[in-house]
Amino acid sequence: MPGKKVCIVGSGNWGSAIAKIIGHNAKGSNRFDPIVNMWVYEEMINGKKLTEIINTDHENVKYLPGHKIPKNVVAVPEIVEAVMGADILVFVIPHQFIGKLCDQMKPHVKAGAIGISLIKGIDEGPEGLKLISDIIREKLGIDVSVLMGANIANEVADEKFCETTIGAKNHENGLIFKELLQTPNFRITVVKESDTVELCGALKNIVAVGAGFCDGLGFGDNTKAAVIRLGLMEMVAFARMFCRGDVSSATFLESCGVADLITTCYGGRNRRVAEAFAKSSKSIEELEAEMLNGQKLQGPQTSAEVFKILQKRNMVEKFPLFVAVYQICFAGRAVSEFITCLQQHPEHM
Repeated sequence: MPGKKVCIVGSGNWGSAIAKIIGHNAKGSNRFDPIVNMWVYEEMINGKKLTEIINTDHENVKYLPGHKIPKNVVAVPEIVEAVMGADILVFVIPHQFIGKLCDQMKPHVKAGAIGISLIKGIDEGPEGLKLISDIIREKLGIDVSVLMGANIANEVADEKFCETTIGAKNHENGLIFKELLQTPNFRITVVKESDTVELCGALKNIVAVGAGFCDGLGFGDNTKAAVIRLGLMEMVAFARMFCRGDVSSATFLESCGVADLITTCYGGRNRRVAEAFAKSSKSIEELEAEMLNGQKLQGPQTSAEVFKILQKRNMVEKFPLFVAVYQICFAGRAVSEFITCLQQHPEHM
C-alpha cells in the first residue's frame, strides 16, 4: 500500500513548527508518503519568494527563523497544486481566511480525504456559533478532527516537552493523526468531545486578552489568577450552552482546557498585545501591525464574534469577562474598567 499523502494548509509560526514534526514523522513511517506538501501564502522577503527560500534553505525565515524544516516538506504557493492527491489535510491558518481557501480547494480535494484543524477561532453563522471545523466539514464534505493544547509554537519547534489534545468524532481517524503528529516531546491524548476541544482553543484567547490587560494595568498575579478562573467558568458555561451533545468537565482538564488557558495567559501574542494596549493609546489593529510581523491576533476577533452570539441570545450579562474584552477592544470602554467586570462577576453575587 502506498503511504497516505499529507498536505499542510498554512505555513505561519505554528504551521512551520508542525511541519517540522510532520516532515520528520512522515519520513520515518511506511504509513505516510515521505513527501509532504505545505501550502505557503507567497510573499517576497528581501527580493526572494518565500517558497523558494523554504525549498532552498529549508527555513521559514519570516515566521519561524532559526529552525530547519525537513527537506521532504515542499513549499507550494498554489493551493490547488498543494492539495492535489492529499489523503490528509492539516489546516493551520488564521481563521478569517478558511472559508475562501476551502472554496478554492473544493473541486480538487481527493475523495475519502480526512482533515484536522489546528485553527483557534470561531465564526458567526446565521444560526449563531460556527466552529471552524464545521466550515471545513460543510465546504469540503470530509471528516474533520481538531488539535488544541498548551502549544506555544516556538517551544514546540525547540522540542521542549508539551502535551496536546486531539478531538476526534471518528476515533480511528484520531489515531491516524496521533501517529502523524506525536513525538517523544509532543504527547497527544485523543478524546471524543471534538466541539468542546475546539471551543477551548478559541475562547481561551479572549481570556488571555483579559490577562494582558491585568499585566498592562499592573494588577499582579492574584488578579491574573482570578481572571484565569473566571475565564474558565465562562468557557465552561459557553460550551455547555452551545455544544451539541455532552460537555464533560474532564475535557477542560485536558491540555486543550486549563493547560492551554494558563500558557496563553502567561505567554502568547494575545496577552502581549493586550498588555501593550493597556499601556498605550494605540488601537489593537495598530499594535498587531507593529508587534506581530504579519501574524494575526485571534482573541479580540473571537470576542467580537462571541459578543454578537451572546447579544442574539440575550445572554450578555452572563458573560461579563468575555463582554468586557470585546467592549474594551472595539467599543471604546476604558481598559481601567476591566477590573469592574471582575468585581461584579455573577460568580461573586
